[in-house]
Amino acid sequence: MKAAVIVFPGSNCDRDAAVALEAATGRAPAMVWHGDSEIPASDLIVLPGGFSYGDYLRSGAMAAHSPVMREVVRRAKAGASVLGICNGFQVLTEAGLLPGVLMRNATLKFICKDVHLKVECNDTAYTRQYRKGEVVRFPIAHKDGSYYANESTLNRLESEGRVAFRYCDAAGAVSEAANPNGSQRNIAGIYNETRTVLGLMPHPERLADAALSGTDGAKLFSSLVEALN
Repeated sequence: MKAAVIVFPGSNCDRDAAVALEAATGRAPAMVWHGDSEIPASDLIVLPGGFSYGDYLRSGAMAAHSPVMREVVRRAKAGASVLGICNGFQVLTEAGLLPGVLMRNATLKFICKDVHLKVECNDTAYTRQYRKGEVVRFPIAHKDGSYYANESTLNRLESEGRVAFRYCDAAGAVSEAANPNGSQRNIAGIYNETRTVLGLMPHPERLADAALSGTDGAKLFSSLVEALN
């Protein structure tokens, strides 16, 4: 599997994503600068976490209009797999590749901690090595991570199986108490219509190595290798 990681000014998880991808694939991904207009042939494009363009205007708003995003959007619409993590999720919504928006956390504070997530489905390229309903632990680190969409959009996401992960407690219970940022319906990640584009606020790349206290995130990358090789 060939992968590319897009690097924006302000990205701070691009190297983390690259390390996780190299561990899963055995090859280093291409690191593509935001000002580039072309992306090498890739089975997967990753938009990493961070604070692209300093989060001016809105988180992800400026990055969505960077030169490289025209090619990301073109490839996504042609069926390429695109993964947006944290700020990358915000960029995907700003670029119109995913519905809804990421708003300021309900606490109005930056939150950095591990959270539990429920895997909503395991029949996608991103989740095939998880069990449906499995509870995993990923870190979050964001201030604008509260997912919002109107009711018709939320209902469509639910009915089409496009909710990827939900915030839950360690036992798998989805509740207000387990929701760290006020996201509607505890949504932590969603897919596009074809489930080839995934955006999620938690960071799988930060828990993809046993030396870093956990490997729950590694399954997402190994799932992609299995699906896209």
